[in-house]
Amino acid sequence: MNPHERERFNSTPKQPRGHTLGIPTRDYSSSMAQSDFLYPENPRRRQEVNRLHQQLLDCLSDSFQVTNKLTGVLNTHLGCRLAFIEMERDGTIKENCDIIIQAVVKIQKELQKVDEALKDKLEPTLYKKLQDIKERETEKIAIVQKVISVILGEATSAASAVAVKLVGSNVTTGIINKLVTALAHIGTSLLGSIGVAVLSLGIDVIIRAILGAVERTQLQAAIKSYEKHLVEFKAASEKYHHAITEVTSAVKQQLR
Repeated sequence: MNPHERERFNSTPKQPRGHTLGIPTRDYSSSMAQSDFLYPENPRRRQEVNRLHQQLLDCLSDSFQVTNKLTGVLNTHLGCRLAFIEMERDGTIKENCDIIIQAVVKIQKELQKVDEALKDKLEPTLYKKLQDIKERETEKIAIVQKVISVILGEATSAASAVAVKLVGSNVTTGIINKLVTALAHIGTSLLGSIGVAVLSLGIDVIIRAILGAVERTQLQAAIKSYEKHLVEFKAASEKYHHAITEVTSAVKQQLR
């Protein structure tokens, strides 16, 4: 997440939606101090929760940016009319996960249309070559180039490259599906109902928002839960980012 985005998230005067923050500060501070005396590992655990939340926010922000980058490529080169998305600062984590999920599902539908058109216009042997991972990419682009003008109304090598990278690969069926699954898991987990803006309001507020009146001894259990979901989300997000970067690089190469 770039410095401008971080500043925007760190300057929110509103109380975020999600878990209530209605615990009196004085009572909470006193309770926390007592808990820290009884459980000296809690300060370190609070720091860990803060770190995990920041990682989640960074992953969410990255997924929004990458999805918009893919949307721009599809609109420009495949004639799609997909809307760009924006993180809802006052929304919950689940609401923001749902925004990304809805966007990538629409992207999948557009790519499915291109795939069906290619299957319809190409001879079966040529279409099969597009699905063959051993086939050279330059050969695949040449195959798509034969019919892309019929599908889109114009033929460009960039459009053919995008079709090959996204349709003739596992991006749609594999990488995007894994991202959707990871986001769905995050949304339905303990994290889902936390307001996004809570992540930048400070450690104590985060702990109160997440755990409320729950005993501080639950911190470790919460950390394990977050780590589990973040591992899945980060892995899916990184593969998604890498795949879309390959698409944009292929487009730039064709436009040279």
